[in-house]
Amino acid sequence: MSDLQARFEQAVVESKQLTSKPDNNTLLQIYSLFKQGSTGDVQGDRPGMMDFVGRAKYDAWAALKGKGQAEAQQAYIDLIASLKARQG
Repeated sequence: MSDLQARFEQAVVESKQLTSKPDNNTLLQIYSLFKQGSTGDVQGDRPGMMDFVGRAKYDAWAALKGKGQAEAQQAYIDLIASLKARQG
C-alpha cells in the first residue's frame, strides 16, 4: 500500500470522527472527492429529478471527471485536515 493510500484511508476514518457536521456543500465535496479517489470517474446513470440528494451527489462527483485518483485522494486528505483544524 502506498503512503498516499494509507493517508487517504486514515482521512476516511478521521472524517467519521469530526465533532461537528460540515455544511451540505462541504459534505458534497467530501463525498465527491472520496468517490473520485476510491473509484475514479462517475459511474451509472444520473438519478431522477425527484431524488434530490442522489442527484446532487452524482453531479458533485461528475464535476470531478478526469481528475486523477491520486489528486482526488490528496484533495480529500487536505479537506479533512482543514476541517479537523477548524474544530480545534
